[in-house]
Amino acid sequence: MTTSWLVTGARGLLGQDVLAELAGDPDARVTGLTRDQLDITDPTAVGAAVDGHQVVVNCAAWTDVDGAERSEAAATAVNGHGVRHLARACADGGAILLHVSTDYVFPGDARRPYREDAPTGPVNAYGRSKLAGERAVVELLPRTGYIVRTAWLYGEHGPSFVGTMLQLASRRETLDVVADQQGQPTWSRALAGQLGALGRAALAGRAPAGIYHGTAAGRTTWCGLARETFRLSGLDPERIRPVGSERFPRPAARPAFGVLGHDNWSRAGLVPLPQWDDQLVAALKTPALAALATAARPGELTR
Repeated sequence: MTTSWLVTGARGLLGQDVLAELAGDPDARVTGLTRDQLDITDPTAVGAAVDGHQVVVNCAAWTDVDGAERSEAAATAVNGHGVRHLARACADGGAILLHVSTDYVFPGDARRPYREDAPTGPVNAYGRSKLAGERAVVELLPRTGYIVRTAWLYGEHGPSFVGTMLQLASRRETLDVVADQQGQPTWSRALAGQLGALGRAALAGRAPAGIYHGTAAGRTTWCGLARETFRLSGLDPERIRPVGSERFPRPAARPAFGVLGHDNWSRAGLVPLPQWDDQLVAALKTPALAALATAARPGELTR
């Protein structure tokens, strides 16, 4: 049976991978809308876009963490009010909403992975704006709303930490990278596959509505991720030097601990995402990241 999917933020890092994932589903009829095609802060436009779709995957978001600190109202207009418009339109049309959120809704002071039902407490404006969106989904879609929190997302369809490290490798002998923040680097293509699986489970009535954590298993630091990226790319990981967060003061505070637990996937009959380093192995074989790795190999450093 054919199902109708709408993907917002379709030109973004995750949105492009979600479209690619759904393109492989013969039963999915997919509409992808970019930010230029759908402004989710416009409730009338949102209602018209959602109409007739059975599943909405919201990849549209304000993602500039430091920019949100300077313009919290603008960030909340997208991440909070815009999500409310989507949730209301889905409620009116009987659609399922898969909304992508973030580990930044947590304060980052835990010592063990945050459960899906752990108390929230954002330490920055971006986290507050994303939490406003989560609350709208819970309020308006108690039975058909799915919140998927992710973190440290990287991929080949746009700027990301992994790509930036490889680009800098060809220009700098050493790189100082923060080593006192823990998280779960997550490949956007792996998350896209998980979102597709969750949507299909929701359509089949197998997945309870609520919160799911769409992050890789395991944990590392930004320094650990950079070093593993170098090692897998044939570069010397010792070129990455660990430093504290104080070396790079930013307008927005970053949670020191963003590791999430994955218990709720079993409720949907789904397996959580693989280990972060296994995902990285696969990601570095994709054309865009593989090309950056090749360009950064020893002997090609341009000073």
